[in-house]
Amino acid sequence: MKLRRIFTWVLVVGITMFVTAVAVSEIEKKQRDEIYKQIELFTYAFSVIKSEYVSDPAPKDLIYGALKGMLAGLDSHSQFMDPDTYNELKVETEGKFGGLGIEISIKDSLLTIITPIEDTPAWKVGLKAGDRIVKIGDELTRDFTLTDAVKRLRGKPGTSVTITVLRESEGKLLPFTIERAIINIKDVKEAKILEDNIGYIRLVEFRENTEKAMDKALTELKKQNANCVILDLRNNPGGLLDSAVKVTNFFIEPGKTIVYTKGRKLLQNITFKSSSDKPILDWPMVVLVNEGSASGSEIVAGALQDYKRAIILGAKTFGKGSVQTVIPLADGSALRLTTSEYFIPSGKNINKEGVTPDVKVDQKVVELKDATDTETLFKEILDGKTPAKDEKKADADYKSDYQLVRAIDLLKGIRVFKQQDKK
Repeated sequence: MKLRRIFTWVLVVGITMFVTAVAVSEIEKKQRDEIYKQIELFTYAFSVIKSEYVSDPAPKDLIYGALKGMLAGLDSHSQFMDPDTYNELKVETEGKFGGLGIEISIKDSLLTIITPIEDTPAWKVGLKAGDRIVKIGDELTRDFTLTDAVKRLRGKPGTSVTITVLRESEGKLLPFTIERAIINIKDVKEAKILEDNIGYIRLVEFRENTEKAMDKALTELKKQNANCVILDLRNNPGGLLDSAVKVTNFFIEPGKTIVYTKGRKLLQNITFKSSSDKPILDWPMVVLVNEGSASGSEIVAGALQDYKRAIILGAKTFGKGSVQTVIPLADGSALRLTTSEYFIPSGKNINKEGVTPDVKVDQKVVELKDATDTETLFKEILDGKTPAKDEKKADADYKSDYQLVRAIDLLKGIRVFKQQDKK
């Protein structure tokens, strides 16, 4: 009786596996048939163009054009690179070239500035995060790929380029003539005590040596008796994923998921966990973000927000959360293909969505008659008035930065509550 039940069970399992295999093979067959059908359409169109077009196009030009369109139709970050473009990508970090100091992306089908990097030509002329580049020189950018844009924006140091941007917040088209320069970026821009033992670190990009720079900055703040910290990621466009993970490590206990990637293949599913043996867990923390915070910045802010390790203050971030893989082709060209997306610990996909701050604060550049008169500042803002200007000299101190002032007040409030809890 027992043997009969076993035999029946094996038979049912076998039939189920057979039916499943048949079903899978049927699906695969339909997919193959659809591919062949579309390839036949492509081949026919190719032959018609080759024989009927007004001039005789080179087959390579037709194939390259088709590949460009194919990749551009997937998403704004995937692209086909011809051999020259691919070679340029491979050597661009080795050679010296003139740039403007902007990070760009394609958002809503428009060439968009993620952020101008501080102290670069783009920053100095007044370009802003979210500006839409509608013209480079006399060329409209409507059908530009990122590669097309970079080729035209980059050039010999000392030469100039004129771009026209649409600033949607003002409803204006604004022309900017910018002189190219060698772009040298210092990842940790500032690290200091602001006031009342409140530490401040401004991180402008995630690079190879950012972990060391952060470690040095935090060590210096500890020596100066800091007991809380503001991490400023505004206008930080990202950089190296590994570097962003290492920065988050400083503030999260070990063994926690910081970010994970998901793609169609198992090899593309990677989880990055915190691993610091001495993280800083007892300092109250505020992270400043804005629409120019992207990619690595969003990973750091998202993880710290999910674990309630920091309060995120500012404006919603850019929303760049996908991973691109460069796949070389036989003739020296290459595909830059989106292969996976980033997810923060809560499971939220930051791609296109960005990170929403816990405390939304629009930036106001405030000029104070008295750098210490923050009570007057808040009263005037609450009353709907424009803060008074000092006609002799605008205050360039940190207290003219409204988001930063709010972050300082927030940390002071948190410390008051902590002291009350101890009593």
